[in-house]
Formats: sequence, C-alpha cells, structure tokens
Amino acid sequence: VALKRMLNFNVPPVKNSTGEPVWKVLIYDRFGQDIISPLLSVKELRDMGITLHLLLHSDRDAIPDVPAIYFVMPTEENIDRMCQDLRNQLYESYYLNFISAISRSKLEDIANAAIGANAVTQVAKVFDQYLNFITLEDDMFVLCNQNKELVSYRAINRPDITDTEMETIMDTIVDSLFCFFVTLGAIPIIRCSRGTAAEMVAVKLDKKLRENLRDARNSLFTGDTLGAGQFSFQRPLLVLVDRNIDLATPLHHTWTYQALVHDVLDFHLNRVNLEESAGTESTPAGARPKKKNKKSYDLSTSDKFWQKHKGSPFPEVAESVQQELESYRAQEDEVKRLKSIMGIEGEDEGAISMLSDNTAKLTSAVSSLPELLEKKRLIDLHTNVATAVLEHIKSRKLDVYFEYEEKIMSKSTLDKSLLDMISDPDAGTPEDKMRLFLIYYISSAQAPSEIDLEQYKKALMDAGCNLTPLSYIKQWKAFTKMASAPTSYGNTTPKPLGLFSRVMNTGSQFVMEGVKNLVLKQQNLPVTRILDNLMEMKSNPETDDYRYFDPKMLRGSDSSVPRNKNPFQEAIVFVVGGGNYIEYQNLIDYIK
Repeated sequence: VALKRMLNFNVPPVKNSTGEPVWKVLIYDRFGQDIISPLLSVKELRDMGITLHLLLHSDRDAIPDVPAIYFVMPTEENIDRMCQDLRNQLYESYYLNFISAISRSKLEDIANAAIGANAVTQVAKVFDQYLNFITLEDDMFVLCNQNKELVSYRAINRPDITDTEMETIMDTIVDSLFCFFVTLGAIPIIRCSRGTAAEMVAVKLDKKLRENLRDARNSLFTGDTLGAGQFSFQRPLLVLVDRNIDLATPLHHTWTYQALVHDVLDFHLNRVNLEESAGTESTPAGARPKKKNKKSYDLSTSDKFWQKHKGSPFPEVAESVQQELESYRAQEDEVKRLKSIMGIEGEDEGAISMLSDNTAKLTSAVSSLPELLEKKRLIDLHTNVATAVLEHIKSRKLDVYFEYEEKIMSKSTLDKSLLDMISDPDAGTPEDKMRLFLIYYISSAQAPSEIDLEQYKKALMDAGCNLTPLSYIKQWKAFTKMASAPTSYGNTTPKPLGLFSRVMNTGSQFVMEGVKNLVLKQQNLPVTRILDNLMEMKSNPETDDYRYFDPKMLRGSDSSVPRNKNPFQEAIVFVVGGGNYIEYQNLIDYIK
C-alpha cells in the first residue's frame, strides 16, 4: 500500500478512476529494487503508469517531458548522482523518496545543487518513506538483502567486534524496525531477553520511538498513517529474540516445502534460480558439454499452489503436484477444443460456422483459456522446483538427516550411531554432516568426553568437514548459561508412513523410491514457545525476566512487570541474528 501510494506521487490511488495513469519513470538503487521486486510485478508497475524503471547508477538518457520518481537510500553517492541528474536536466520534474530518513546536511546538498542547476521548481516533492525493510509474505519481513552480512549472526557475535561497530549494527537494525512500525502505524510494547544483543536493540528502538512521539508536531504516528485502520485498539507486542537462545534450529535439516527450497536451492527474495539439467541426449565425444540453462521462477503470494503447500511436508507436495497434473491433463483436451474454437489452430470451416451459433462458446473460451494456461504454468513451475528439491533429498539422504536430527533434538533413542552417520560416504555433503554433529553437540546435556570428541573430529575430518564451526560452538556452549538447561524441543518425532509406493504409482513424475514418507508432528520451537508465553501472559522461567518497554509511557520505567495483563491479539517476532523458514512455519502452525 505504501509503495503504491508513493508511485502515485504520494497521494493514495483513487479506486475506479477511469482514464490513463500519469506516465512516469521510476529510478531506484539496489535497495529500492529489493524492496519493490517481491511486491510489485513489472505488469503492476506498468498499470500504475511506470513505463521505465532504471537503476540510479546506470547510464540513463534524458527524457525531458516526464516526471521521475526516485526511490533510494540517502547515501553520499546516491545524492551526488541525483544532483548530477538535476544539473543535466534529465526529467521534467523530480519526486525524491528516501527509503530511510535523510539527514539535514544531505538535504541541504540537494537544495544547493537544485539552486545551482536552476531546477528548484522541478523538484516537486521530497519524502522520507520509512520503508527500509523487505516484505516477503503478507506476514513476514526481513531487514535487508544488499548488505545482509552487516547485520548477520556472525557480524553481531564476532569475538573481535569493537563497540563502535556494534553500535552501527544495532542502529541499522533499529532503523529498519522503526521503519516497519511507522509503516504499520502502530507503537508496540517491546519484550526482550536480558544481556543479549536483542536487549540492545530493544533499548535503542524504545528510545527512538519515544523521541518521535515526544515531538508531537512531527510525530510519524498520528492520524493519517496508512496502517491506522489495520490494527484494533490493542497495540501489538514486539518480541525481540536473540539467535543465541537456539542455535540448533537454524542448522536443522528441514522437511517442509518452502524451508527446503530455501535450504537446498538458490532462493532469494521469493525467486528461485535453477540450473536446468542439460537433457539426456549424450554429447558427442570431443564436443563441448552443453551449457546448463539457468531458469528463475517467482514463488509469489499470487501462486495459489505455493500459498497452499509451502508449509506442507515434501512428500505431500510431490503428491499434490502429481494430482494437479492429472487434473490438468483431463482438461487438456478442453484446451485443444477451445483453441480450435478460437481458430488458433488452422482456419477451417469451423471458424465460419462459429460466427452464427458459437458466440456463447467463444465467450466462455475466451474467459477460461487464460485460466487454464496459468494453471499449466504453475504446474510446470512446481514440477521443476520440486524435482530439483527431490534430487537433493535423494543424493544427500536429507530425509534421514531430518529424522535423525529430530530424534536428537527431542531426546529420543537413536536407531543408529552418530559415528556411522558421519562416516557413511553416501549420506550428505561435508556441510550436512557438520550441521548434524553441531546439533548433537548443542542438544546434548553433557558434552561428549574428550576421547569421544577426538573420535568424532577424526570422522568429520575424514569426511572432508571444516572444523572451525565446532570450535566456535564449543566456546559458545561453555559461555552460555543455557548449557545448564538445554533447550527443549518437545518430545515427538516424525512418524514414517512407510515408503511412497502407495501414492506414487508408476505414472508419477517423481521417483520417490527409498525416500521416507515422514509426517510432521506439531511441536513448538523455542522462538514459538517464548512468543506463546509473552502473548498469553503465561508465567514461565524461560521468559519471566524478559524486559518490558512501553514507548508511550512517559518515564522509561524499566521493569519486567507488564502493565498490561490481557493477552495480546497481534504480535511481531524479530530474531536478532536471523530467523529462518523453519521458525516462520512453526509460528504459522502455532497460530492455526
């Protein structure tokens, strides 16, 4: 909604206004591109009158008779380039939108350039958009994509980090969270764990929200914000969780569709990039091997199959793709018939008879053909994506890893020794083995003895693993108080339903032989459990000493005693150091 408003020159788009949109160009930087691309397709941009969308730092020709909307971060180099555009008189008028708030001094730089270029009247509007975050789902956002390593777990937990570096990281995180709440139009009540990076974020965010509220004249949280009507009178809860409370989950192999795509394929900002296998025909001897084609697919909110199945266990997904395919095949003859009615194939006498009595048929053909073709496109897309995922599962035995890790995390009896898993040359990449061992190490109540550890280390090295992560986790475990009470992950393990033979008869696209048909048991992960305690106001040693901030209270009374005794209706969970799709899915299942 905020983006559409911006693309409409910062006035809310009017519904059902006939007439052409105003044609305009959109100039963005990489940050702006990352924010827009998961939300608006090129077609939607075109519908809003955007004829051209260009990167700020590309060679752009002057188009003197159109307005230009800029959507960029307020960085030195961006501002220099904008000033250059003004001097070169590239566009008719300039609407400058900054993703994050611009400083006074940089604003003066633009003003000076505009005066120098005699272009003051052309600069129509300058806006701080407070949109410095990326929305990937209706209910999920990330801070950034371009410089994500700057706010990553590693950046925050580096042993040699300086105080000033830490401040910068925290300010970056807080800036994005602040933007998120401005866009939402709500002031949260903040809860966080003590003595963690999450606490530093909470303190800074509380201060920033407070300062903004205190300046009543310029407060961003009054009246006509977009989100004013979104929330009930109740304010949302913001739970800031530190990644260090649970390092096993992000390492865990996974079994649901979206999380698998993210884990094993190249999946960024809702787009998956696949290398297509070069086909089976053998290359003649001595010829260059065929180049693999790269294909990219968008897995978006408009994809009904994805929306329905992104949280399903993989076997179910394969089965559903197969069913969709079969139902489409049943309709395929219908497609051929419609095509022939529409005279798409071969002008025969049918086209003539059509004129008189087939108008009704034609009308229905016109409306149902695009729908069928779209259905076919989605089936092909998911067949390709699911096949790519399946190749990984089979070649790396990911079903075995997933099941084994679940058993470790839920303290069940293990049916085969960890050492065997690590030394099995057919199971998994060195990274898979390392992840498995780290989960075992993190989850075990008492660390393995030195003798055992040496044996594991040797097996890991023989398997080609890099042991640096282990030394970090060793220090981490010694350092965290958590070691005294390892995180509990519930005590249910996935139930195998026997192999796939039932569903997957010979006609299937997916050869699932040997892949376990595991079904998930619902259990709350640590992040979900923390949310549940804080949202429902349950007393629990895990969360009882969480700090409580209410930016609307005049004095920042720090207390862990919540003022509000009622359960919350809405919550935002943010993991400092990075959440993941497993936790996202777990939260969604919890809500259901």
